[in-house]
This record gives sequence, C-alpha cells and structure tokens, in this order.
Amino acid sequence: MPAQFEDVRLECLVGDIARQPDIDAVVNAANAALQPGAGVAGAIHRAAGPGLEQECRPLAPIRPGQAVITGAHNLPNRFVIHCLGPVYGVDRPEAELLASCYREALRLARRHGVRSIAFPALSTGVFGYPFEAAARVAIATVSAEAAPPLALVRFVLFRPADRDVYARLLGDLPRG
Repeated sequence: MPAQFEDVRLECLVGDIARQPDIDAVVNAANAALQPGAGVAGAIHRAAGPGLEQECRPLAPIRPGQAVITGAHNLPNRFVIHCLGPVYGVDRPEAELLASCYREALRLARRHGVRSIAFPALSTGVFGYPFEAAARVAIATVSAEAAPPLALVRFVLFRPADRDVYARLLGDLPRG
C-alpha cells in the first residue's frame, strides 16, 4: 500500500532495481570501490554497461554513509546514486550510517532535479543488517527527508516477504 507524505508518494514492490524505466534515479547498494559486485551492485553494473564502471573509478573510494551520483549509461534512468551502507556489527553506529545513506541519496536527488527515485534494501544482503531494522531506518529517514521536487520514492525489494515488511511499516506511519 503506498503512503503519501506532503507531496511525496512512497511505495514498495517486488522487482529488479535495474529495471525501473519510469524512475529518474536508481540507488546502487555499492561497495567502497564503486565496482561491480554481487547482488544489487552486480545487477546495476551489468545492466548499465562498462561506462558506469569507468565513470565510478575517479569517485572511489567512498565511506559508509556516503553517496555519489553518476549517469545511468545503458539503464533506462537518468542517474545512479551509489550508497555505501554499513556492514552490520563492523561500521558503527550502524543506524546513523544507514540513515545517512538515505539522506545523502535524497540530497543528491534534490540537487539534480530528480522527481522519482528507487531504493533497494541497503545493507541487508552481504552486509548483514537485519532486514526489519534496516527497513525501519529506511522508511523513517525517507518519510522525514523526502520533499519536492521529489514526487515518488519506490522501495524495490527482492522477495514478497521483504515487500510485506515495508508495506506493514509504511501502513504504520501517520499520513502527511
């Protein structure tokens, strides 16, 4: 179920982050070197083509909580925003660093006139962040920080059970 905060719609769905043609910017769950990897980073780099890796090289390394923006290359979007989420139990304070990823991505989106953005579940894969705890940070941060010109924030999740967690948490938030 989508939620509305001010003039920004928040929604969640099961899908492929690299296949969001109606979205201006997709967010990459990046590694510090901004190189292709497994999971989200691998999917985005494969779909974007080698130009993305070349554009990323001079921007690396980034630190946990940071975000940088590039063109989308062969993706159907305008931009890729690369965020380095915290490794759970290693990068501290985890919640603050994870929230920083979402804030920094939204800041870059505003600066570049992005009207729609799609996020994966940052830090929940190989970085080990407990899924529901990460979802709470994501939704709380985005609902507090998203503002026009942004009109749509989409959380693109890997499994139906993941989407259900986000949908429940979105439903628990007060409407704006």
